[in-house]
Amino acid sequence: MMQHETVGRPMEILLVEDSLVFARIAIGALQQGHIQHRLTWLNDGGEAMRFLRREGKYAVAPRPDLLLLDIKLPGMDGRELLANVRCDPELKSLPVVVMTGEGEQAQLGELSVEAFLTKPLDLAKFIEIVQKLSNFWKTDMVLPSATMMTPPPLDASHGPN
Repeated sequence: MMQHETVGRPMEILLVEDSLVFARIAIGALQQGHIQHRLTWLNDGGEAMRFLRREGKYAVAPRPDLLLLDIKLPGMDGRELLANVRCDPELKSLPVVVMTGEGEQAQLGELSVEAFLTKPLDLAKFIEIVQKLSNFWKTDMVLPSATMMTPPPLDASHGPN
């Protein structure tokens, strides 16, 4: 039995991290893990919330499939951002991976996340977590096959008069 290749969009990832160093590490790890994705990087919690709610200049922003979140952010910190995400009916099911320093996990209280990564990031663990979430995301999506993406041929006899 021949499998049909599926065609679909890459995973949308929102990275909210104020450190250029850690952002570069996360971006590099995603590339090393060969995870098909599109990444938006923001370094401020308030901007991230506007992006997630598609407000202002983010009105046509893609809906992320995964949020990679630092806790210590300027403006709205990661805890407040996560609390807002979990209280929003449209965002509450968004998978979140928190990237945090030692001992900061307890500060999140009852807010649920898919995984914690302690800084400095363990790249192998980071890639493994995102690949698992990527696989879960793919199995939850219905992707059209390449043949379904081909438009039907135009019939000249049915054109405008």
